[in-house]
Amino acid sequence: KWFVIPVFNFFQSQGWSMGLIILILTLMVKLIISPLTYKSFLSSAKMRVLRPQIHEIEKKYPGKEQDAMMKRQQATMELYNKVGVSPMSGCLPMLIQMPVLLALFFFFPSAIELRQQSFLWADDLSTYDSLISWSGNIPLITRFLGNHISIFCLLMTVVNVIYTKYNMSSVDTGQQTLPGMKHMPIFMSVFMFFFLNSYPSGLNYYYFLSTLFTIVHTFLMKQFINEDKILAQLEENKKRPKKKSGFMARLEEAQKLQEKQAREQAKANAKRNYRK
Repeated sequence: KWFVIPVFNFFQSQGWSMGLIILILTLMVKLIISPLTYKSFLSSAKMRVLRPQIHEIEKKYPGKEQDAMMKRQQATMELYNKVGVSPMSGCLPMLIQMPVLLALFFFFPSAIELRQQSFLWADDLSTYDSLISWSGNIPLITRFLGNHISIFCLLMTVVNVIYTKYNMSSVDTGQQTLPGMKHMPIFMSVFMFFFLNSYPSGLNYYYFLSTLFTIVHTFLMKQFINEDKILAQLEENKKRPKKKSGFMARLEEAQKLQEKQAREQAKANAKRNYRK
């Protein structure tokens, strides 16, 4: 209301096309949230350089037993605390961006400014564009896609899948994950195609540009962030006495309590089996 609409009205008064205005808006939003994006990427870089040390912890405490898993988790948390890294620090910047993304998600479907505004192959940015359309009912396909395939939505999905695969390899911390969760980001990217196929082409065009700019931004950040220097700084942090944060202290306390309960449970089970 106080940012998006004034931007649209200003550039529209200059006689600019809506496609170009959405491009400018996307750039402005990316510039505004770029500090948060940088912090998130830096946090991911720190987790990446710690990957070999995480692997060493997994080798030291192998197995899927509860005791081994708790020891792995505790050792990992101790490592994070020593080097001054928080596994949650990369999530917070992304959460702060959510209000912006939600505001734009609700803006495009209801924007009067987009009605009857054409751009490239889209005749009306306030409704979906159509690459392929058909009449009649095609089992399953019509139910999830309607009677068309949106070009902008398809482009957005392709770019999103590319970015997701690239991002998955970049933020991999080396920790074990559930088999089904490994491919969940890809699944969600494809799911968005079915979800957004009937949404306004202006929205899908914005998401396409946003993801494209994110890929470029990520590539540039990767060129300027020296992971060797980050690792050296983290190793230097180990030598400094570091006070545990409230979150880390509570987490370690919870882990110790969990270990104590597990030991007591094991003793109780041993006594029960002995009596039998």
